[in-house]
Amino acid sequence: MKPFEAVCVPDPETVARWRSDFPILREQVRGAPLVYLDNGATTQKPSSVIDAERAYYEHMNANVHRGVHYLSERATDAYEAARARIARFVNAAGAEEIVYVRGTTEAINLVAQSYLRPLARPGDEILISAMEHHSNIVPWQLVCEQTGAVLKVVPIDDSGALDVDAYARLLGERTRLVSIVHVSNALGTVNPVARLTSMAHARGVPVLVDGAQAMAHLPVDVRALDCDFYAFSGHKVYGPTGIGVLYARADRLEAMPPWQGGGEMIRSVTFEKTVYNAIPWKFEAGTPNICGAIALAAALDYVSAIGADPIGAHEAELLAYATAALRAVPQVRLIGTAREKAAILSFVLDRVHAHDVGTILDHYGIAVRAGHHCAMPVMQRYGVAATVRASFALYNTRAEVDALVEGIARVQEVFGQ
Repeated sequence: MKPFEAVCVPDPETVARWRSDFPILREQVRGAPLVYLDNGATTQKPSSVIDAERAYYEHMNANVHRGVHYLSERATDAYEAARARIARFVNAAGAEEIVYVRGTTEAINLVAQSYLRPLARPGDEILISAMEHHSNIVPWQLVCEQTGAVLKVVPIDDSGALDVDAYARLLGERTRLVSIVHVSNALGTVNPVARLTSMAHARGVPVLVDGAQAMAHLPVDVRALDCDFYAFSGHKVYGPTGIGVLYARADRLEAMPPWQGGGEMIRSVTFEKTVYNAIPWKFEAGTPNICGAIALAAALDYVSAIGADPIGAHEAELLAYATAALRAVPQVRLIGTAREKAAILSFVLDRVHAHDVGTILDHYGIAVRAGHHCAMPVMQRYGVAATVRASFALYNTRAEVDALVEGIARVQEVFGQ
């Protein structure tokens, strides 16, 4: 990945133009301008994505693949063209390596049940890290319960960085899969996934990367990463909810059995035998989220038009500014200070629960996430029940960071600090 420091940081006028693409940012919340810092949970949508959804329902709403009438053919063309655009965005070898799913969670469960469960035997090992989202923990626990496999966890240090030496030691003869997050949703840590994948492949171990938090912040090239699987959600990269992608190498998909049965994933069905469809369709049972797929492609087109480097440079500068600002606030402790970080800032305020901080900030129009962020083992690692998480996107500004700092001061006033 090219260092964002080598890219010119966009000027405020450029960021203002980006902001103008997002209608919701003109909203008032409780009489104050919306300061939206909950992008790690979901990003806002540009007009081009909203327009793509509207255009689908106004001009081509029909089911795909099986219709011979005009609307169905038009919807099918748009739906499959979106798959091809998504493949180009992540540099997949072909559109057949892009499987539509509901989101990252479903993608990981698909790999767990279709790829790993048939292969795993008692005593086999699945390797994850201590910074994973529940969606990259629970599916593997289910496989362990089903097969007798064992879950192994790579530790993290106090800054939130992965212990790569421990990772190397844990890669063993019984390791059947590595599943690792690209960017931690609770800490912002960016893992060296290309290096981790290379180390795993040297042992013949396939790798899944949870890219939910990476897609909006980093350039993602699945062939450069050399991963076997890459999962992400549309709604975290300026697209709609209910749509996501599993990228998988074609040879992996060819060898995997279908996960769900029904329409669309078949070539022919009799009561005696079913012949499955080709990839990727054999993993897409039932009527898909057609509109969501088309709008997701529009979101990735939007990101491509701006460019990953300008976005990354802006967010890196904003994260550095916010980190310095919060470190200067008394009684604030940052959780997650790894050297390689994306635009996520988690913190705790002494003697004030994270939910109280979030509730009071909301009274001033500031939206943050407060809780365990579906990463309870991370909270346990740092000895906290919850954190406040401010997560940034391409449309956030220094003025919004200043509003956050002012809001924290008001929280401290309420609690007499």
